[in-house]
Amino acid sequence: MKKFQPILLSLLSGLLFFLAWPMVNITVAIFIAFIPLFIIEQKNYSGIKFFGLMYLALFTWNISTTWWIWNADMLGAWLAIIVNSLLMCIPLMGFRFMNKRFGSLIGYTSFVLFWMSFEYLHLQDWGLSWPWLTLGNVFAGRTNWIQWYEYTGTSGGTLWVLLVNVLLFRLLFGVRDMSHEVRGKKYEIRMSSLLLISALLALPIILSLLINSNRSASHPTSVITNQTSSNIVIVQPNIDPYEKLSTGTFEAQLQQLIRLSEQQIDSNTTLLVWPETALYAPNGFDETSLQQNFFLNPLFAFLKRHPKINLFTGIESYRVFSERISNDARPIDGTSNFYEVYNGSVLFDSTGPKQFYHKSMLVPGVETLPGFLKFLAPVFEEFGGTAGGYAKQEERTPINTTNGYTIAPAICYESIYGEYMSRYVRSGANIIAVITNDGWWGNTPGYKHHMLYGKLRAIETRKWVLRSANTGISCFIDPMGEIFQPQPWWVAASTKMHIPVNNQQTFFVRYGDLLSKLALILTGILILFAIYQTITGKQKKKM
Repeated sequence: MKKFQPILLSLLSGLLFFLAWPMVNITVAIFIAFIPLFIIEQKNYSGIKFFGLMYLALFTWNISTTWWIWNADMLGAWLAIIVNSLLMCIPLMGFRFMNKRFGSLIGYTSFVLFWMSFEYLHLQDWGLSWPWLTLGNVFAGRTNWIQWYEYTGTSGGTLWVLLVNVLLFRLLFGVRDMSHEVRGKKYEIRMSSLLLISALLALPIILSLLINSNRSASHPTSVITNQTSSNIVIVQPNIDPYEKLSTGTFEAQLQQLIRLSEQQIDSNTTLLVWPETALYAPNGFDETSLQQNFFLNPLFAFLKRHPKINLFTGIESYRVFSERISNDARPIDGTSNFYEVYNGSVLFDSTGPKQFYHKSMLVPGVETLPGFLKFLAPVFEEFGGTAGGYAKQEERTPINTTNGYTIAPAICYESIYGEYMSRYVRSGANIIAVITNDGWWGNTPGYKHHMLYGKLRAIETRKWVLRSANTGISCFIDPMGEIFQPQPWWVAASTKMHIPVNNQQTFFVRYGDLLSKLALILTGILILFAIYQTITGKQKKKM
């Protein structure tokens, strides 16, 4: 049995991460999930064996929580699970080196800093960004614990998890290092460590409850449920994403969207939200000639019947250019022209399209491939991905409506990027609109995770989140992370609510993810220190 102990510890760690994650939601498991890995690190295993054990734990975590990607794209699922598990090993391998080379103080400090730096870099748009398992996301089902995310973002949750794991491990196993000390000294250390850990666990929750109480008192529910003033309607058309791609189905889909909208619209409705790719055609829509497109005539007739309404909707679109304006532009065979394809959104009013937004954070393997993986393009296309990829919008430009709402647009996957979304709010957005099509994943934990992550964006920015999901869960999320009027999975529905706006900016919106940036700086200093010590140590040996 002792022979299999390291493997069992590795699997235990992966299991604890899984149990902690929404939807299982045994959240406290996250505070001990790294401890089995720390136990493994104490053993004198070879570098290869240590890496293998770390990879087994992280692979178990990844596959048990994100297996549902398989339903959308088999190859994309393997890419996400295998590669993400590999990338997660980097901070752990760095921790092992620092701990063995410089001792536990620097070692465990480097563990915290390396992991936080890894998560921050993984949140950047580098081609294989897949931050679904950012540690701070684990509290999406416990938002009453993390109201202080308005100051720290998810990196505050990550830091909380890492510190508790380290201190608990040192409490349970670290005092052995002091075997030469008197028993009373050991007892004092254990008691002080226990008090510190208890405070570290309790104080963030207490702080969160205080913030929650103060904000609830200043924003009573009666204000947000008032239906006598302007309201917003969200539509969940429940169109099978695979049938959606079939030729000749667009007319019926558009009529479904209009019919559901009409059920909720009244004289006070000023904003209507439809989901990702609600406007879809096999070859896309030319953004420069939407009003001349015969298939969109029912849409414009609908908007003219309701001249007060702004419609924000997803659209599969393209533009043609006389020259290559970006690396994403593709040549048109037999001409000197180029075109860009977008997974986009558009704001309409009764006069036509007013403003476009093009999805910028693209899903690796499904919507884009980094340059160093372009050789795999034919394989990805065979399994439903895209080789050329969608063109992106680099600027974080909010969508300005004519009724006082300024929208921070998030198309599907973009809503899991906290600092990215906060830039819209810094630029003037006063609500967040998440339009998505989670039906690709089927009735799995994936769409539930995605909805819960929207609560984190609401708390970070203290803005209302409007969520229009093709097959569910469509809902309204208030600035405290409370969910209103969630629509069931795989049900056609529409819902309406008055949404107040505020133009205040949280600390996180104003200054961004300061914790991660500080961790990145300190990581750089640690790495330079390690390089310096290694070089000077070698020089001394030569002498």
